[in-house]
Amino acid sequence: MNNPIKRKWLVVLVAAVAWFAVILQLYLMLLHTKNPIGETLLRFFSYYTILTNVLVAVYCTVLLLKPSGRLGRFFLKPASATAITVYITIVGLVYNLVLRHLWNPAGWQWMVDELLHVGVPLLFILYWLMVIPKSGLRYKNAGAWLIYPAVYAVCIFVRGAGSGFYPYPFVDVVSLGYPRALLNSALLAGGFLLVSVLFVALGRLLSRGGR
Repeated sequence: MNNPIKRKWLVVLVAAVAWFAVILQLYLMLLHTKNPIGETLLRFFSYYTILTNVLVAVYCTVLLLKPSGRLGRFFLKPASATAITVYITIVGLVYNLVLRHLWNPAGWQWMVDELLHVGVPLLFILYWLMVIPKSGLRYKNAGAWLIYPAVYAVCIFVRGAGSGFYPYPFVDVVSLGYPRALLNSALLAGGFLLVSVLFVALGRLLSRGGR
């Protein structure tokens, strides 16, 4: 996408949808929770979906408000943008392949679920396809991109050991035990690596095709 005005409006759209979905999900959670506000907020930010949608929203907001700043320059690197694309793609894949059948939300909850798990991932993938330069992507980047999900996994296991709360059923140590929960985490890490490699391969292919 060579038109800078169209690029900007795509970033505005992604930012608006991501912030709207996250804020609406927080409102719905606070509205229906029986836990104290502090515990509710901790649980809210324990979800990989929420953290990653916030990451997408912050990414787009920084590019709109201060793209020349240190964080903006970091985000503009093809490897950084591709890493975020991998993270939000995993949100969509895990929900739609593993979690969607576990419940049947309705009303506002249905809408926010679709935005968080389908709308934002698809919009950000579109942004990556149309805007991000891909010539600098390397397969070695995929290893570094595992840091974010690895830190997330450590945090939810540490907090879960004390609180008994695990945000997703496939890492619920209370129900599954540590061996199965850790195995599921290892399989998911493999999924992260595979998706990362696929994005690098696609990026390199598109880069060569654009020459």
